Amino acid sequence: MTDRSHPAGKPIRTAIADEDGIDFAIIELFFFAYRDFTSDPDQILADYGFGRAHHRVLHFVNRRPGLTVAELLDVLKITKQSLARVLKQLIDTDHVVQLQGPRDRRQRELYPTARGRALALALARPQSRRIRAALEDSGASERALIERFLEAMVNPELRAQIDIVPAKMSGKSHGDH
Repeated sequence: MTDRSHPAGKPIRTAIADEDGIDFAIIELFFFAYRDFTSDPDQILADYGFGRAHHRVLHFVNRRPGLTVAELLDVLKITKQSLARVLKQLIDTDHVVQLQGPRDRRQRELYPTARGRALALALARPQSRRIRAALEDSGASERALIERFLEAMVNPELRAQIDIVPAKMSGKSHGDH
């Protein structure tokens, strides 16, 4: 039998550096921050047999009770098939309930149950502690700057989705700067 694999390319032994204006230092910080930001909830979710998609659904259903399936699909940017699987699990385990819309019977509104609210809070607490500690380390006065930076990371045409989320903690609408 003939070996049809391609010959190995020559190895590059130097690390990639800031080339062509690519800010690898910030990119790498995002990788590390995201890894640690999601690590505590990941451990909790594993106990339920859930993953990050379940976390995101629970988060937005708890932040926007009555959110429709169509609105959730738009926020999460996932396929109907992926959402259907996750929603079925959350409904079957009594974390979320799905009700017919009051005006359109085809519309499905999503609401957390007490169990879903408790899990959402359990997932958010370690993330909130991590954010609070990071803000204290970087100077609490920098919060508004950090919020503006993170909002600017969102595609401009999707930023309106941020304004829908209640903004109690900062005491302002995210659209107000």
